[in-house]
Formats: sequence, structure tokens, C-alpha cells
Amino acid sequence: MSREPRINELTEKVQSYYPSADVELIRRAYEFSAKVHKGQKRASGEPYLIHPMAVADVIADLKLDVPSIVGGLLHDTVEDTLTTLDEVKNLFGGEIASLVDGVTKLSQVNFRSREEKQAENFRKMILAMAKDIRVILIKLADRVHNMRTLAHLPIDKQILTAQETLDIYAPLSHRLGIAWIKCELEDLALKYLHPEIYYQLKRNVAKRKVDREKYINEVISIISKKLEEEGIDADVTGRPKHFFSIYQKMESQNLLYDQIYDLVAFRILVDTMRECYEALGVVHAHWKPVPGRFKDYIALPKPNMYQSLHTTVIGPYGERMEIQIRTQEMHRVAEEGIAAHWRYKDGKDFQFNDIQRFAWLRQLLEWQQNLKDPQEFLHSIKEDLFSDEVYVFTPKGDLLSFPKGSTIIDFAYRIHSEVGHHCTGARVNGQLLPLKYLLRSGDTVEIITTRQQTPSRDWLKLAKTPRAKSKIRNWIKSQQRERSVALGREILEGDLGRYHLDYPTLHRQEKIEAIAKELGMKDEETLLASIGYGKITPRQVLSKLVPPEKLDGEKKPAEGALERIFRLVSGQKRDLSVKVNGVEDVLVRFARCCHPLPGENIIGFITRGRGVTVHVSSCATVLESDPQRKVDVSWQDNGQAPRPIKIEVSCIDRPGLLAAISAAITSADVNIARAQVRTFPDQKALNTFEVMITNSDQLKKVLRNVSRVKGVYKAMRAKG
Repeated sequence: MSREPRINELTEKVQSYYPSADVELIRRAYEFSAKVHKGQKRASGEPYLIHPMAVADVIADLKLDVPSIVGGLLHDTVEDTLTTLDEVKNLFGGEIASLVDGVTKLSQVNFRSREEKQAENFRKMILAMAKDIRVILIKLADRVHNMRTLAHLPIDKQILTAQETLDIYAPLSHRLGIAWIKCELEDLALKYLHPEIYYQLKRNVAKRKVDREKYINEVISIISKKLEEEGIDADVTGRPKHFFSIYQKMESQNLLYDQIYDLVAFRILVDTMRECYEALGVVHAHWKPVPGRFKDYIALPKPNMYQSLHTTVIGPYGERMEIQIRTQEMHRVAEEGIAAHWRYKDGKDFQFNDIQRFAWLRQLLEWQQNLKDPQEFLHSIKEDLFSDEVYVFTPKGDLLSFPKGSTIIDFAYRIHSEVGHHCTGARVNGQLLPLKYLLRSGDTVEIITTRQQTPSRDWLKLAKTPRAKSKIRNWIKSQQRERSVALGREILEGDLGRYHLDYPTLHRQEKIEAIAKELGMKDEETLLASIGYGKITPRQVLSKLVPPEKLDGEKKPAEGALERIFRLVSGQKRDLSVKVNGVEDVLVRFARCCHPLPGENIIGFITRGRGVTVHVSSCATVLESDPQRKVDVSWQDNGQAPRPIKIEVSCIDRPGLLAAISAAITSADVNIARAQVRTFPDQKALNTFEVMITNSDQLKKVLRNVSRVKGVYKAMRAKG
């Protein structure tokens, strides 16, 4: 296809929803992009210009304004050509240059880097969204086309990009309310992460195509006729659920494809909100609703402004059917999300309304300002992106939304940190209930507090929201710090006394504060905590106060903090597979909560009396630990001894399957130390194996082998 018709198609699409659009500006951007990308090729061998054109086309599908279209055409010019940002600004203006700059910075975001860098990149993305939401929409359009053409990249790059898409961009598009982008990204990610499942689903769906289309047409005919009889003018459609949602259901419920029945979703579009409820009445009068499956997102919209009625009924032939009922305007918002809030007004350019309605974006901004620990910030963001909401009332009637699975603790911390810290329970709908109670939509909650109550580590198992978990962790960290400051002072005072130095006097003279700064510490308290944790020795402080000849002339050197703290374990055998940076001759133990394996990213924490405890970087326990205790650790290439790791295998309960699973494990050159089998009434079984694993690659091989056994639903590493 020649260039001119392609740019004509783009400008015509824009003019279809924005008649007075500045098409000349779009054409100039197209010509500039063609000029600077000339000679560049994509991995497919096609001219590079195809990519910015495709991105602009997706942006036009979102019905965005002209600066967004132009931003899409120019989004790679600064990063991938000799073009400068000043050049873009001079040619196309400050607004478009700002969009291109924002997208360029996001393009440099690498979500697979270390936690600190990854968290910093998240901060950039959130700030970019808050400054101009169009930046993230252009980036989403860029990701859509990259995923559509992912087949041309090497397999390892395909897997990394698909995982990043599933972790970050699909949840973001959901939070922005753009349903079609979310579904497409999820399906494409599944295609590259689990190709065997994707193509099996594709074959199964294709196999039933004729029967499914007949069923859809029959149901549409019945619904349309019933609505017409009641005088309701409606547009009724039916479609198969997208592959990823089917895969999720199979995973979460341990089902095979043949065991899933509600594979088709129906949608009823009407003109008014009143007709939504009337249509619901018609549907429920004709087919029995499934208890507990009705959701009213019209009265209680989702945080991304999605509105619809959802119900599941027992339809023809006894099959479950999911039906969504909404107005045409609600449907536009459901499909386009945040992009539906661009409005063309009074002959002026598009304006974006209602950014403040995105409470979750304000929450992200609050976190990026308040959560200083990068790992905790990252954890909070990922949890929030995937949350599903329940809606709860305060005693005054204010409506608050919480992630599904939230408890009274989450509600208490939402009210105030102090209310959370001292919460003992709540009156829910007038009934006294404990902290572990799971909030349900419609509950009215009144928190009960006492001054004697304080948070404990067990609260972290009950809390669901990132806010509550963060406040509890901060409390635990502050308690750890207080104890370590006290211990550090005690150790330092003892060593100072041997040289006839008085800590209170040095404190008043601000000498300890000065030494703290000299050693690169924030303040005196941080210095004392570091001594208490064993990160520095009192000798380092004494060297600033005592002449070297007197310090070195001691017959018996002063016992340092590390030696004192680890004295109890000095006789034990050290694990030589891990190197502790900056700490010599110290016991290393592996955390039982996550059982780190060579090849995994690890982090160490000084634990008084027990040396350095090594965790997997992503372990939840890491988030509860004071960062002051953190030390860098790394694996050593000196041959690893196998360690026991538990894996869980859920499968069909049938003869011979246990033997097949055992054979799959041993085929990876792995010994089984212990096995436990539990069977359930619905022909399912859960097997727990303790296997001797040398490194993370060997574990992946075991899980891969077991997953391929026919009759196995899921194989995964057991938690804890």
C-alpha cells in the first residue's frame, strides 16, 4: 500500500469523530516521521514507519485529540533518530514536545531491572500519568502494536516482553478502563507465555464454533423478543469470552476446558438507566439467576468509572450465561475508559475532564511521595493494580471502596493511622466482629479502639490493602529500630567506658552526631542503630575519639559489635555458597519463609544472634524488615549442595498419575525426599513433594516437566 492512502485513512478516521481536526498538522508529523526514520527497519524487515503509523491508528481508535495522534507519529523520533526534543518543539509546539518527551522517558523504563530501579521507573510512570494522562495512553498504543508484532523477536525477548505486558500494561489498561486493550494484551501475552495452552484453547473454541454461534443466535433471539414485548428497545449481542479469561478460570478453579460452561457473555445495551433495571427484571423473570452472581456497578461504579449490571442465569439447556446490561454511554466508557472523557467543546480543541475522579491515581501519587522503601512501594503498586473492589459504608454514610478480601484492619487504617494502630474490632451492621472479618459490599463499619492495642506481625496476614500493610510494617520496623538503638547505645557506652569516655558528655558536645556524619550516617540515632544491628563496630567510632597508639596498644582489642552479636553462633559451620559483602566471617542462614535457591535474586538481613539471614528479594518478609539491617549478598560459584524445596501439584485423582508425576520429577535428575497426597470428593488431588534442588533452573525444569503430565492442572513452588 502506498504511503498517501495510509495517511488518508488515518486522517479520515480522526475526522470521523473530530470533524474540525487539524489534519494538516497530522500530515506534517507523518512526513517528518517518514523522513527521520528513513532507512530504518523493524525486526520483521518492514520499514520502521509502519510502527508509528500503527500506534497513531490505535490512538485514533481511542478517539483521542490531535496532539495525541501527532505524539504517536513522533513518539520514537527523539529516542531512535538524531532528532532532538528542541527540534520537535520548534516544529510542532510545546504541548506535543512534552508528550513525546514523556513517552521517550517511559520507553527507557525497564521493568525487569533491580527493585530500586524498577520502583524509580514506576514513580516516573505515575508522575507522567498525573502530569498528562495522554502519555500513558500513547505508551499503551505503542505496547499494543509491539505485542501484535512480537513474533519477529527472539523467544527470550518474547517471554520477557509478554510477562511485562501481563504484569504492568494489561492491569494499567484495566485501571484506565479500556476494556478492549486489556483483553487484547492479555490474550497476546498468553500466546507467548503459554503457547501450548493458547493454541489448545484456540483449537477448542474453533471446534465448537458452529454450535456456539447457533447457541448465541438462539439466546439473542429470545432476549430481544422478551425485551420487545416489554417495550424496551435494546441492542443484544453475544461473544465468546477472551482466551485469557478462560485460562484464568481454568487456573483458579482447577478446571479443564470441557468443565467450563459459561464461555459466552451476552450484552444488552439500552438508552436509559431505568431501562437497565427493567431489562434485568425481564431476564430474571425468564431465567433463574445464580445466587451471589448479581453485581450492580451502576449504583456503585468501579474506581475506573465502569458502570454496568452483571448477572449470571441458568439459560437454555441448563447452561450458565453471563449477561451484562448497560446504557450506550456506559458502554462507551466501558470500552474506551479514560479516553471516553475527552470532549470537543465550542470549536476548541479537545479537553479532558474528570481526572480527579480517578481516586486510584491520586492514591498512587500519595504512595510515591510517602513510601520511601523502593521494594514496599513496588509491592504496593502491583497489589493495587490487580485489586477487585468491595464497597463499605462509614457510620456517617460515606462510601469507601476496598480490594476484595479486605478486613476490619484495612478499614481502620483507611480512617486514620492511629485508629488502625489501636483497633481491637468493629461493629459491622451493629454486630461485634473481630479484626479478621472480611468486608462485604453494603456493610456499615464502626471501629472500636483501645490505647493498649498495638500492631503485631500477625496483622500483616489479615491486612489486604497496601496502605494498611505499609502502616503495620512501619510500626514493626520502628520497634526493631528502637530496640537496636538501645542495644547500640549499650554496646557503645561499654566500649567508651574502657577509655574513660562518657557517652552523655559526648552527646551534649554533639561529638557523636559529628562522627555519625563523618561515617556517612544520617544522624546519631542511625549510628546507634547501625552498631546495634552490627553494620558498624564501636571501634570505628573510637578511632575518631582515641589516639591510634592508645587504641592499637591495647593488649586485648575491644570486642566489636559484630563479634559480640554473632558470638553465640561463631562455632557453627558457615554456608560458603553465599558471599556477604562488607561483613567478614559471619554465619549465613537461609530463610525458611522463602527457601532461596542459587540463581534467584537474594538479599541479606543482619539478625542479632543468628548472623545474616538470606531471603529471596521478592519475599514478603523483606518488606517488614528495617532497611537499616539490609546487607548485600551474592551467590558464589563453588558448587551448590541440594536443598529441600516443597512443590505442590494439583491434578485429577486417577490411578497411575502419582507414578507419572514422580517419573517427571526424577527425569530432571532430582530426588524426592518426601511425598504427601490429599484427595477430594470432586475427583481432584493435591500432591505435596519435598524435592532436593540445587538451583532455580533445576526447579523450573521440574515444574515444567510436571506441568506437561496429562491430568495435571498446576505445578508450583509451595509458599512457606
